[in-house]
Amino acid sequence: MPPNATLTDGWVEGVHRIASPNCDDRPPGESVSLIVIHAISLPPSQFGSDHIVRLFTNTLDPDAHPYFAGICALRVSAHFLIRRSGEIIQFVPCTQRAWHAGVSTWKNRERCNDFSIGIELEGCDELPFEDTQYDQLLQLTRLLCKHYPIEALAGHSDIAPARKTDPGPCFAWQKLMADDIPPRAAAR
Repeated sequence: MPPNATLTDGWVEGVHRIASPNCDDRPPGESVSLIVIHAISLPPSQFGSDHIVRLFTNTLDPDAHPYFAGICALRVSAHFLIRRSGEIIQFVPCTQRAWHAGVSTWKNRERCNDFSIGIELEGCDELPFEDTQYDQLLQLTRLLCKHYPIEALAGHSDIAPARKTDPGPCFAWQKLMADDIPPRAAAR
């Protein structure tokens, strides 16, 4: 993320933008209070392709890999993707609701998409994440916390424990511990 990055109309200035159609308006009066951290790799445990971008833009070829036939019809996206190289791609402005959390609950509130920002890390449950991903995630989280009343960070597994395991056991939550970052939310 560029030094001294700013947020304008929900977009982080200086990061790569690829608009996803998989978003809509937040409910009236709803403010962003949660950051949800995810992990994704397509195909599973493989990195560096454009398949995640294709999934988030509804252009994933079901014939490109056997796994894709079962997911190509999904209409999903996150606000951000942090690649293993540290590159950040923004798909949805923070002012809108990205379709990242699915059926989810936090603090007895359902529909976490309504009040959260979703950040995907290119990764999986079985492998550690890259230091540059943590560096970028920390900088991005700090920027988001300056602009929104963020109360906590949560893993996808914290808000949908019966369905999801990400960001997974290899995610080092302690690397996000800082005085200006809210704590990790307790599972549901």
